[in-house]
Amino acid sequence: MQLYIANKNYSTWSLRAWLMLEKSGVNFEETKLNLETPEFFSTLKNITPTAKVPCLVDGDSLVWESLAICEYISETYLLGKGWPSEISQRAKARALASEMHAGFNALRNEMPMNIRAKRKLVLSEQAKRDIQRIEQIFTEQYEQHRGWLFGEWSIVDAMYAPVVLRFQTYGIELNELATAYMQQVQDCPALQKWIKAALEETEWVEMDEAGEDIT
Repeated sequence: MQLYIANKNYSTWSLRAWLMLEKSGVNFEETKLNLETPEFFSTLKNITPTAKVPCLVDGDSLVWESLAICEYISETYLLGKGWPSEISQRAKARALASEMHAGFNALRNEMPMNIRAKRKLVLSEQAKRDIQRIEQIFTEQYEQHRGWLFGEWSIVDAMYAPVVLRFQTYGIELNELATAYMQQVQDCPALQKWIKAALEETEWVEMDEAGEDIT
């Protein structure tokens, strides 16, 4: 099984798929392609119709797009355990994953993931509303389960992991319960492995270097 990803310092979508694979204990190899390079497009255009990462090749199966990869791993290797087993909880988990997948555009645009950096920003009102909504999700779910968002690790935790790293980069402070969930994510050994690799990267992507450096 081969997973194609981009720079670990910057690529949120790569992180989501990679984290799902790593947490699931599935054996896979990764190929990292650097963003904003000729090699990135020339390699991917021969593999996936979108020429984007992440992309998973598993035998004859080709899966692109983070949420689809997470679903594929859950169904193929985890007997569907990537989602909560109870119907209403599973539906809610899918709704929250889809909310992250399709929403929070202001936050995405204004707060690119940049694990190596410590920055401060002046955020738009919409980005602030995005942060408030995510704080609400973290608070409600952690208050109920005191662990991962639905008790056991699930796809929805993979979907929200990058925003935890964004909040860390830009010094976003949340309430006590939401902060406790963020700490749970940050302490995850699989995520620590990704962070370690990201900190060792030297590539620079100008468009993802937002804000004023405070280091």
